[in-house]
Amino acid sequence: MNVEQLNEVAVARIAGAIGEPARARMLFCLMDGHARTSTELAIVADVATSTASAHLNRLKAEHLVKVITQGKHRFYSLDGPKVARVLEGLSVLVDQPQQKFIPNTPTRLRAARVCYDHMAGHLGVLLHDRFNQLKWLSRSANDAYELTLEGAKAVEALGVDVEETRKLRRRFAYACLDWSERRPHIGGALGAALLKLAMKKKWVTQDLDSRAIRVTNTGRREMSARFGVEL
Repeated sequence: MNVEQLNEVAVARIAGAIGEPARARMLFCLMDGHARTSTELAIVADVATSTASAHLNRLKAEHLVKVITQGKHRFYSLDGPKVARVLEGLSVLVDQPQQKFIPNTPTRLRAARVCYDHMAGHLGVLLHDRFNQLKWLSRSANDAYELTLEGAKAVEALGVDVEETRKLRRRFAYACLDWSERRPHIGGALGAALLKLAMKKKWVTQDLDSRAIRVTNTGRREMSARFGVEL
């Protein structure tokens, strides 16, 4: 078996792990960035606890989820942003429009939500577009982004340590295709830093049981003043 065939087998194996409905429900549940126990994921997947454990072992074997043990509890989360990006990409394939795109995503999720650890939905797309309009981003190969000199100064002024963000062992920034808007938002370490900042400054809040995030009155004022984004 040559290298190409090995890659095909590996892809088929991972696709099979994602493709089972109960496992898919678990994975998409973890897209909100919160870790959960096997019991909680069993409820999400609507399966018995023992069955959930078997499913989680399969997902763990394919490096789709990771587990952290704290005392007597084991918490599961996605195994990094690369898994979230694959799941977001798969969502785009669902009901792809033949003509004009008309979103049917629930209003709260379409307005603003978490895509693993960065902002998505209409809010994420607006910020992405505005950063480009302000010439804060420059595009390179493979949908990757770099901050321009002006962009780096602006992001630093917000409170993001750009150099420390660059040192993280992940892509710095890229265009992550949004499944509800069918347009890109900012993914990667930069996107995560921006969401973390927005949460810290209480521009947005997130429910523990949902991917949806709400923009506060303070957030509306700040995003209008700083970015020219009207919500």
